[in-house]
Amino acid sequence: MPSKIFSAAATGLDAQIIEVEVQTSYGLRKFDIVGLPDKSVQEAKERVGSAIESAGFDSPHHLPVKVLVSLAPADLKKEGSLYDLPIALGYLAAAKIIEFDPAKKVFLGELALDGRLRPIKGAICFAIACQERGIEEIILPKSNSKEASLIKGLRVTGVETLAQAIGYLQGKIVIDTPAANDHETPQNEQLQNDLGLVSGQEASKRALEIVASGSHNLSMWGPPGTGKTLLAKSLPTILPPLSFEESLEVTKIYSISGLLAPNSSLADQRPFRAPHHTSSEAALIGGGNPPRAGEITLAHRGVLF
Repeated sequence: MPSKIFSAAATGLDAQIIEVEVQTSYGLRKFDIVGLPDKSVQEAKERVGSAIESAGFDSPHHLPVKVLVSLAPADLKKEGSLYDLPIALGYLAAAKIIEFDPAKKVFLGELALDGRLRPIKGAICFAIACQERGIEEIILPKSNSKEASLIKGLRVTGVETLAQAIGYLQGKIVIDTPAANDHETPQNEQLQNDLGLVSGQEASKRALEIVASGSHNLSMWGPPGTGKTLLAKSLPTILPPLSFEESLEVTKIYSISGLLAPNSSLADQRPFRAPHHTSSEAALIGGGNPPRAGEITLAHRGVLF
């Protein structure tokens, strides 16, 4: 009887729930992953085997067992290393090594060879998808737990190792849930460029105030050294503060792009993006396969200079 637990896949700035089915049988040693996995997903079998051994169990690579992992829906390309944890737990459940109830739980996380869980990108996007689909709990690396806890109505459990995740699922240990309002946000560099600290330039500052009040575009001309860049960097400091909903929008973009500031769970400052004038169309607009956010998207709710 195959085991079935749930994970998630990023689709642009949104996420989709993924079924991870694992079937084991006696036979020649083999470990296959199907369901349009990319190279990083295919390599999960090596990380999973070593992490399982580090957690105190026999690795499937050392046993006469055939392991088949199916990621559904099969027509959606799976990317990244966040399937390591669900694959490891799915194997242990399918092989009857551990027992736990996976109902209404989503598992995410990259495993190190010693069983530690490394952080993932897009935790808040996955948490929003879980909330929308009636998932009750999301289990992911501890370093991502504060970010995911921004979403209310969802139990967020942060674990540090595979062994800790197993102990929690079996009821042997208790893990505290991070408080929803306990978020550290470092001071943004743009706060050092307050418009009130700019001396002179009265006409230019007046233009910036009009731009900020009406969300207008602005063109600036002048020789190098006259203060155009300084004034542009000062513009976010006179824009209205982000609402919580707007902060979530910015956080989603930066989280899925892997650009969220360290030790920060919520982007509460308006972004300022200043791409080089030789940037390509793809760098500005975004795109690619898989799609990546460009500078225009990264400047959402902020300033694109």
